[in-house]
Amino acid sequence: MTEGSPRLWAVVGATGTGKSDLALDLAEHLRAQGNTAEIVNADAMQLYRGMDIGTAKLREDERRGIPHHLFDVRAVTDEAAVAWYQPIARDAIAAIHGRGGDAILVGGSGLYVSSVIFDFRFPPRDAAVRARLEAELEQGGAAALFERLKERDPATASRIDPKNGRRIVRALEVVEQGGATHGAVLPEKPELWHAATRIIGLRTPREELVQRLDRRVERMWQDGMLGEVERLRDEGLEQGVTASRAIGYAQALGQLRGDLTQDQAIAETQALTRRYARRQVSWFKRYPDIEWAEGSVDVAALTD
Repeated sequence: MTEGSPRLWAVVGATGTGKSDLALDLAEHLRAQGNTAEIVNADAMQLYRGMDIGTAKLREDERRGIPHHLFDVRAVTDEAAVAWYQPIARDAIAAIHGRGGDAILVGGSGLYVSSVIFDFRFPPRDAAVRARLEAELEQGGAAALFERLKERDPATASRIDPKNGRRIVRALEVVEQGGATHGAVLPEKPELWHAATRIIGLRTPREELVQRLDRRVERMWQDGMLGEVERLRDEGLEQGVTASRAIGYAQALGQLRGDLTQDQAIAETQALTRRYARRQVSWFKRYPDIEWAEGSVDVAALTD
């Protein structure tokens, strides 16, 4: 690392561990030292305009005057794909470095983070294969396709939610072309995209995190989650391939349609959030050279 060269920080970890606060503290500390640090979003759902309460997105007045990038850049009808995200995130980081500051990438979407910080290459695509698999998904559901994926690529199947038909279809699309799936594309010892990179992982004891996440979901409904989703439905949320399936938003839509009671919507969101947090922890444990922190983090010590 060249002395004084702009750094790329990645603040990662499970949902609810305090990543946004640490990124703000780090940026504020760096800026007090004359480093014009800025923050780049790596949470797939915070890319969407209007998806605020359910994603715990920081409001403008909570950002301490620090520039934030790649928040609110997609409509809920747009598909958020990691192949779309990678180049614009890297461009944002390069622009921050060009202004002389450190870039702080923050978020818990493991595939999105990996695509930016590592030499990450995307598996092949085949529209015809994808269309056939999507037709099978429509006709037979996700369970049958997931069983096929478990037979063909058990390692990838172990990292995918069995109910996430979109991810299952994508994995099978790659397998049918004889290519490596996402898990295999990220090697055991991946190379960094930017040499001056530090990865800070936040973790919280399991029991404490579960309680924190359950309370967060309850607060989402108290803070107006249903009203937010009702407004987004008018903007086409139900037609959105990615946004409509987001944890919490799918359940709130179910409540608005009368498919779920509020108690059921909250309980289902809590269960899915806990499961998602477990997958996030498993994903980030694979990162080489990650520096784990728990509880209050001394940002001054990090930057020494």
